[in-house]
Amino acid sequence: MAQGWTDAIRKLYPTETIYTFWDYFRNAYGRDAGLRIDHFLLSPQVSDRLKSAGVDKQVRGWEKTSDHGPVWIELSEV
Repeated sequence: MAQGWTDAIRKLYPTETIYTFWDYFRNAYGRDAGLRIDHFLLSPQVSDRLKSAGVDKQVRGWEKTSDHGPVWIELSEV
């Protein structure tokens, strides 16, 4: 971040806690607790083109030890 890179999710949702990984053994998804293990870092040259970003939580649902929802971003045209 000190080099000018921007976290896409943090730029769009600066005050929200966004998770991309949940531990089922600890009922993390049910408690709205987890970890953020996926990041899209944008260079200063493209950070102004960020239109939207999010976590695809529809992918989750494997009732095992852990689960993961991938991050996606959308950039505007140049």
